[in-house]
Amino acid sequence: MNKPFLINIPKLYSGGIALVLMLTFSGSQAHAQQLSVSDLAVEYMHHPMGLDALHPRMSWKLKSDERATMQTSYEIRVGKDAAGTAAGRNLVWQSGEVKSDASVQIAYAGPALQAKTRYYWQVRVKDNHKHSSAWSQVDYWQMGMLSTSDWSAKWISTYVGDTVVGPSPYFRKSFSFSKPIKSATAYITAHGMYEARLNGKKIGSDFFTPGWTSYHKRLLYQTYDVTDLLKSGNNTIGFALGDGWYRSQIPFKTQHGYYGNQLSGLLQLEIEFTDGQRQVVQSDESWKYLKGPILYSDIYNGETYDARLEVPGWAENTASTSKWKPVAVVSAGAERLEASISPLSRKHETFKPKQIITTPAGETVIDFGQNLVGWVQFKVHGARGTVVKIEHGEVLDKAGNFYTANLRSAKQLVTYTLKGAAVEEYEPHFTYQGFRYIKLEGFPGKPSAADFTAVAIYSDMKPTGTFSTSNPLLNQLQHNIQWGQKGNFVDVPTDCPQRDERLGWTGDAQVFSRTASYNMEVAGFFTKWLRDLAADQLPNGSVPFVIPNVLGDQAGSTGWGDAATVIPWDMYLAYGDKDILSNQYSSMKAWVDFMTGKSVNSLWNTGFHFGDWLFYRPDDDNDGRAAITDKYLIAQCFWAHSTQLLINTARVLGKDEDVRKYSEQLENIKKAFVKEYITPSGRMVSGSQTAYVLALNFDMLPEELRAQAADRLVENIKSYGNHLTTGFLGTPYLCHVLSRFNHNDVAYDLLLQETYPSWLYPVKTGATTIWERWDGQKPNGTFQTTDMNSFNHYAYGAIGDWMYRTMVGLDTDESGPGYKKITVTPKPGGNLNYAAAELQTLYGLTSAKWTRSSQVLQLDVVVPPNTSAVVVLPGGAEAAITESGNPVKKAAGVFKTSTEGKDLKVNVGSGIYHFEYKQ
Repeated sequence: MNKPFLINIPKLYSGGIALVLMLTFSGSQAHAQQLSVSDLAVEYMHHPMGLDALHPRMSWKLKSDERATMQTSYEIRVGKDAAGTAAGRNLVWQSGEVKSDASVQIAYAGPALQAKTRYYWQVRVKDNHKHSSAWSQVDYWQMGMLSTSDWSAKWISTYVGDTVVGPSPYFRKSFSFSKPIKSATAYITAHGMYEARLNGKKIGSDFFTPGWTSYHKRLLYQTYDVTDLLKSGNNTIGFALGDGWYRSQIPFKTQHGYYGNQLSGLLQLEIEFTDGQRQVVQSDESWKYLKGPILYSDIYNGETYDARLEVPGWAENTASTSKWKPVAVVSAGAERLEASISPLSRKHETFKPKQIITTPAGETVIDFGQNLVGWVQFKVHGARGTVVKIEHGEVLDKAGNFYTANLRSAKQLVTYTLKGAAVEEYEPHFTYQGFRYIKLEGFPGKPSAADFTAVAIYSDMKPTGTFSTSNPLLNQLQHNIQWGQKGNFVDVPTDCPQRDERLGWTGDAQVFSRTASYNMEVAGFFTKWLRDLAADQLPNGSVPFVIPNVLGDQAGSTGWGDAATVIPWDMYLAYGDKDILSNQYSSMKAWVDFMTGKSVNSLWNTGFHFGDWLFYRPDDDNDGRAAITDKYLIAQCFWAHSTQLLINTARVLGKDEDVRKYSEQLENIKKAFVKEYITPSGRMVSGSQTAYVLALNFDMLPEELRAQAADRLVENIKSYGNHLTTGFLGTPYLCHVLSRFNHNDVAYDLLLQETYPSWLYPVKTGATTIWERWDGQKPNGTFQTTDMNSFNHYAYGAIGDWMYRTMVGLDTDESGPGYKKITVTPKPGGNLNYAAAELQTLYGLTSAKWTRSSQVLQLDVVVPPNTSAVVVLPGGAEAAITESGNPVKKAAGVFKTSTEGKDLKVNVGSGIYHFEYKQ
């Protein structure tokens, strides 16, 4: 028997936080934790409300400290009450013992589920060590409306034909009951944005509801458990409406009311009493309305609020209703009502002022220290009728003055009129701003930092990934990448959160989706958005530039339309979710067929394309090293890429005929590319970095020409002094290609470059988010063009994908997507002493960290239960490698070792591993 030994990993960093993992093992691992099940989820959510999936998918995680633990079977039971389910009585469905290692996305397979009904469930499992878990804790999900007949509520508005943009209306209804209640559920949606209250308290924690969808085709409703907000006797429920995306000035400054001109709401409250009886309170003719103090509220322009017009207790029993008017019942829209499936916008981090500045121009400006998206809460005391104005901006100009020219026509202005109370507190309702700085006008007295709080608001995605290194600038870059995602994932993946745009640009989302899936759990977020992409896709298969589409027939650009294929595949890799592929397959296929229809002789060289958007443009267009890339060359590459992804998807879904058809098409696309864009000697017609990157990344070149193409790419980079020149489409793949073709040192040179153009130049300049342009603020302190210069634009943050998957090496094997099969293939480089990444997968925590010192390489790896991993130790083929002090080949949990060139490949099961060797 082996002697017990202690594994101590004191520096497994996670976002700068040391994770201490100490486990005692013996030969039999007698001290291993008992097998258990935790973290139950349904459709990626914990006890979700209002599902309309007819076969909800259940997931769970295994807990076990014993190495190489795999689930061998599971058993699920579902019932209609918690106690009965826990006791195994009165069950709706039992799966029986199922021999399987599947623990994510297991579809309910019992009798048809009933609308508006809560279901409770448990799971227990067995593993390959002959352990059996106890039944998990009881969890639940609740079904929503499953047909239009489930809705009895009516759409209500102020009066028929009220299309005037103005004060937000408040709606209310009083009701009473005396019986003890078992549960109460509210179903709510609106044309516009709503904020609902019950007995004066906000319903739910969400903002900007019901969210932005293709309103002409589908509208989401939210479901809330409001049992705790009700009381025996008299009650009052109500909601306020704002213009939101439905009626705000969108897109740009061209029009109001893109989706409709009249705001309206729909609410249905269902109360179940302990005696089994029910009471329904619903929006109808009996409701009343009143215009409130929100005089104006717009997505881009902010909010105007007059506190003198407040209606105290407007959603409480005590409010006077003498001035309230009868509502009008209006017709429903033609759109489908669907349950929310994505995380809604909520409040997150808060920031107190870093400093209060008097600028050279005499302005009073508050710096919150972080470019964020949300709004400012403030306290104020002053005379009745005093008007306070707050403007929001991202940067100060070279002289240190407040700067808003890059907002274009967006005002980002909050105007508050005081009512004259002792202390007044305020925050906006139906608008959000992108800002780091605010400018105060009319604020009475001297502003105090204690009176102001900036609140970050974004979709409530669970944080999943962390990344850190020994280089503080890279750590700040990771911070900026994450905050670029937070600020632009506000219900849809916007391009920027501050100027008069804030649209779901497909190209931006496409290049960033893989990185996004590391930082946060975005399965629900992108599932929702991809449904709108399919809904708004043009009849010929062309994909609009923005989703939801508010730009008409502007569609079909390469790299932008490819969001239809790239993002579903990225989500499949990240979460192993076949439903995303099957649901989007028709859309994916339609986009590929659109490109095919625009081609002649397998060459796509027609139509408008954005090309390598915002690439670095030097003044050397004629010296043979220009950064300009032929747009049709790019189109051919992305056509091939999307075709390959369609083939991959067809293979996963068992569509063999499509695999054959599109494989033949892909071969022709690549032949046409070589004929059109490659000289006989292997030189590309466009000699830019992006041209070589795309050709190499998408395997457009014959095998024998790839190495020299990679060498030419390196020559180009060095000719620019180890600087990149790529734009939106070339940048995500640049370091990947360099590492793949044995130029990892050049990839590190680019990543660690601190002068313009580079990823670290904005960091050195003080950026706290990713910029739209490489030189949004120039080295001389001046700004790029005001027409298009966002300081919160996540596209270039796509480098995060390389940092996770190549630098640290943490990835998923395509044969076991969703991190069922993990790969750890680190590529240390640069002047870094360590690099570490963690990821909360659907199976649990996985992580990797390499450390270099005195020619010794240490690699710490965590593999969650019910998964396996392949760990590649760079330069380890001939080294004497130990794992937790033992020879690697004899270590517990190690199944197999093999050499791969100069590297050692180690196949391991779940557990915590510490590899160490001299390079």
